[in-house]
Amino acid sequence: MKIGMVLRDLHHDETELAKALMRLADEHHVDHEIQHLGYDLADWSMRHVREVASIATQFGENLEPAPDGTPALVDQARRWASERMGRAKDAELVMVRDLKAVYLRASGVLTDWEMVGQAAQAIVHDELVELATRCQSDTKRQMTWANAKIKEVSTQALVV
Repeated sequence: MKIGMVLRDLHHDETELAKALMRLADEHHVDHEIQHLGYDLADWSMRHVREVASIATQFGENLEPAPDGTPALVDQARRWASERMGRAKDAELVMVRDLKAVYLRASGVLTDWEMVGQAAQAIVHDELVELATRCQSDTKRQMTWANAKIKEVSTQALVV
């Protein structure tokens, strides 16, 4: 069975999505919605990481339940720069780019969850089906939020 391999990839992808959301929140914290929702949505992904790590042992994978989330020196420098830039026009273009990166990462994670859900149904693993269904729903909401923010911010950044 190759489900463990997909869970390992999913674990990595969720971790990267959480990091991307935290980076977005840090870099664009002058936009309070981005800051607060970015952190909240990153917490969802970190919860997913813990849950994947927990269930992955049943499929022969030993995954880290809580990867290091400590902001690196570079991330701290980005936040400092974000504070100095405020809501400058170029900052909005950077925000659009960063939101696009989050959207694309969430899209990949959603695909991972769909694969896990299909495999879980095939092997009749109710716990994994439930996890995939719940987390897939969360990931769709993360993606929808990023897409809505792209529409909102890109119009302003590109036209004004």
